[in-house]
Amino acid sequence: MLSRSTAYACLIISVTRPFGPVPRLAVRNFAHKEACLRAAFFVSTPSKGIQPAARHATCRFADRPRAAVFSHECKCATTTGSAPIGFRHGLSASCAPLTLATLVRSRAALSGKPWRTAPCRAIRPPSQEFSTLTATPAPSTPSIAPAEAAPAAAHEITVVDQGLLKRAVGAMALGNAMEWFDFGVYSYIAVTLGQVFFPSSSPSAQLLATFGTFAAAFLVRPLGGMVFGPLGDRIGRQRVLAMTMIMMAVGTFAIGLIPSYDSIGLLAPALLLVARLVQGFSTGGEYGGAATFIAEFSTDKRRGFMGSFLEFGTLIGYVMGAGVVALLTASLSHDALLSWGWRVPFLIAGPLGLIGLYIRMKLEETPAFKRQAEAREAQDKAVPKAHFRRQLARHWRALLLCVGLVLIFNVTDYMALSYLPSYLSSTLHFDEAHGLVLILIVMVLMMPMTLATGRLSDAVGRKPVMLAGCIGLFALAIPALLLIRTGETSLVFGGLLILGALLSCFTGVMPSALPALFPTEIRYGALAIGFNVSVSLFGGTTPLAAAWLVDATGNLMMPAYYLMGAAVIGAISVMALPESARQPLKGSPPAVASHREAHALAREIKRREAAERDDGGYASAAALRA
Repeated sequence: MLSRSTAYACLIISVTRPFGPVPRLAVRNFAHKEACLRAAFFVSTPSKGIQPAARHATCRFADRPRAAVFSHECKCATTTGSAPIGFRHGLSASCAPLTLATLVRSRAALSGKPWRTAPCRAIRPPSQEFSTLTATPAPSTPSIAPAEAAPAAAHEITVVDQGLLKRAVGAMALGNAMEWFDFGVYSYIAVTLGQVFFPSSSPSAQLLATFGTFAAAFLVRPLGGMVFGPLGDRIGRQRVLAMTMIMMAVGTFAIGLIPSYDSIGLLAPALLLVARLVQGFSTGGEYGGAATFIAEFSTDKRRGFMGSFLEFGTLIGYVMGAGVVALLTASLSHDALLSWGWRVPFLIAGPLGLIGLYIRMKLEETPAFKRQAEAREAQDKAVPKAHFRRQLARHWRALLLCVGLVLIFNVTDYMALSYLPSYLSSTLHFDEAHGLVLILIVMVLMMPMTLATGRLSDAVGRKPVMLAGCIGLFALAIPALLLIRTGETSLVFGGLLILGALLSCFTGVMPSALPALFPTEIRYGALAIGFNVSVSLFGGTTPLAAAWLVDATGNLMMPAYYLMGAAVIGAISVMALPESARQPLKGSPPAVASHREAHALAREIKRREAAERDDGGYASAAALRA
């Protein structure tokens, strides 16, 4: 259908479905030679009227002064029924009548669903110039138009729908909580597990054997990262995160079904080791994928705060694990706990895993991955494994920084939240239930501190917050452990709280700082590999190393010295880290929260480029005069 006007134009496209009211998707376009095109997306239904429907709008802005052409390409990645609909708008400031031409093709049309179009009322623009607007078919996946369709100087800006962002962050946080409940329960009940699976050993040997099995899972985490990370870069973050969730649940549930050493002998610890290896392999793809998912969904200005919810979810999982174990140890006798009570937290993993799987299967892919997949599809080729290795080799400095940052993060994490509860009970002979309650309270207090440090990193930068944590850990590790060694409940709590507050400087910032090290095409894989190599070498071995150092030297201050050494390495890594706060991710366009912010940013980019051109012109003129 064709319509002529000398005005702004609006096109309404509606699709008839076999059920329910007829939804309408309206795209309103306002064109002026000197101003940005503004695009708004709405869905109109008889019952609710006009409602905002944009989920992700990725827009390109360009200005070609010589041809007096202003162009804008925008893709609304929303669905009406089951049909993704894409629009490409070209506005030319030429003196010709406005022609509104419509051509609509989509999956729904291919499946036989009828489409119809109708022109909107036209309003006279502030100038007498005219434009041409064309609606073109959507690609097979929600996307922007191919890059070659835009002028060379195009600027791309991603407008992130806040509803989708909140769902993505919530799903990752909840899924992470369930996953780390499974993983954390093992460390909280380590003393009891030592008596169940290694009954013939001394208490120190039992603890070493239990933590040795704990550390073994970390040895396969790099393998999991090498498998799940590149896979997530090829097939998508959402699918791989669903796989890791169900594998973790199966591994943890299996631990609860293993017979004791008294029943099947050496086969019991062997089966425990196998289940732990399954846990470790699945966890190899968890953190890198979840951090990447949130980072790619977040806006540049709030990526630190949004990323902190990932570790907020981790703390929820730890609190759930510690709470269940503390409840069992407080309510059951020692014999009942050894007989069957230790199985309860592991058996809870089954239903939790199903809930987490459902949550993650409901998520959409990130805009950055969709864009990367489209570019790959446009080139009609898959990414070979050799390409990933070449890209990873090019970013070896970022990989080393990732290892160093994760070292300080995980050494502090596993020392404070995994080793010290067992240190209190087995080494200092502190009441086990009281120790777990204290850790539980510290982790609850860490939740708001983690969110606060994430928000603070958006304001002052990632580096200052993490550097403060490293310096504080180096200065306060010995005083904190001295407080813990007193055995007085209030002083023990004070020492644990100091370590928890310092740990919050890392938990709130790492989920946004680490993904910013790598470009989109290798982000999941590189982060998963770097993170898990560091965790397997330094983080997961922390409880085992600390227990061995204390047992071998007889020096109860060895955990503090271990933390101080990690703080030095962490500080060096932080100082070498490029600042990424309020900056786009590598390989991704700027991400903003609204169309107004996108237009303001586009104008700012245009202003900066004009200033740079002027500076270049002045420099050239000065050189010629010289």
